[in-house]
Amino acid sequence: MEPHRRSPDHADLLDAYSEAVIRAVEVVGPAVVKIDTRAKVARESGGGSGVVFTPDGFVLTNDHVVERADRLRVTFADGRAMRADVVGRDADTDLAVLRVDHAGSAHLPWATLGDSRSVRVGQVAIAIGNPYGFHHSVTSGVVSALGRSLRARSGRLMDEIIQTDAALNPGNSGGPLVTTRGEVIGVNTAMILPAQGLCFAIASNTARFVAARLMRDGRIRRSYIGVAGQNVPVPRAIAHAHRLAVSAGVLVVSVEDKSPAAAAGVCDGDIVIGFADTAVTGIDDLHGRLTEDRIGVPSTLTVLRGLERRVITVVPRESTAVIRN
Repeated sequence: MEPHRRSPDHADLLDAYSEAVIRAVEVVGPAVVKIDTRAKVARESGGGSGVVFTPDGFVLTNDHVVERADRLRVTFADGRAMRADVVGRDADTDLAVLRVDHAGSAHLPWATLGDSRSVRVGQVAIAIGNPYGFHHSVTSGVVSALGRSLRARSGRLMDEIIQTDAALNPGNSGGPLVTTRGEVIGVNTAMILPAQGLCFAIASNTARFVAARLMRDGRIRRSYIGVAGQNVPVPRAIAHAHRLAVSAGVLVVSVEDKSPAAAAGVCDGDIVIGFADTAVTGIDDLHGRLTEDRIGVPSTLTVLRGLERRVITVVPRESTAVIRN
């Protein structure tokens, strides 16, 4: 007979869980920094967290952590403090890249960005940061959901957000969300108050793409057409008459002077229902279509004007503002 095998007791399971978390913290923890900010104009100080993600001292954090800062200082877990400079910021994804001034300093620890597409609901998630200034704090939980959407402070919708119940507090912003293998799968960005266990991180694949562009250009290039709008339903009679597949669109409230939309003849009161041969059912759809590859490219804009359906050609330009439609 096969010998009786003792099933693992609670202590064994707890030890295995604890060891997994400890290993992850030992791998990533040294690369997590406390960010202290100072704004000269408003004489404000603040801070958050960040993670070094390259051997030469580039740091990922949240845009809202550094948006008003004139001076930045980062402190590592081993106590080393260094000046940092902003390389680039993107309010629409709430991400920023800093560069640590580590001249004359020894080797900097850095963490690996994992593949957020491989993340599964229920897997262990570990958050490392500096909540309320408490240096190098660790919380753990699980990935609660994937593919969430969250509104950035700029007004744009951020997609592919990871939801976790690993406790986050002010000061955790910009810190990493980590797997038990020590891979960064997200950049912690927000929690919903007063709810408990509703915390969110920007997926690592989004962070990798944005960081590469910020390191190259200092910004994310996007296109714009120059309209201000609001979501509205499309009247059923009009939708039926034109055999439209959409039930909502973007009502043009105003058109910016000398903008691509103005040049194309877009008018106040038009309802945008399509862009570049793709349906538009709301402002977020339109934002999502206005990407870098549309800059300078003639594109169709389908609008309802009164009872008529019109197709207009518009040539988007590069956006130079933080928030544009």
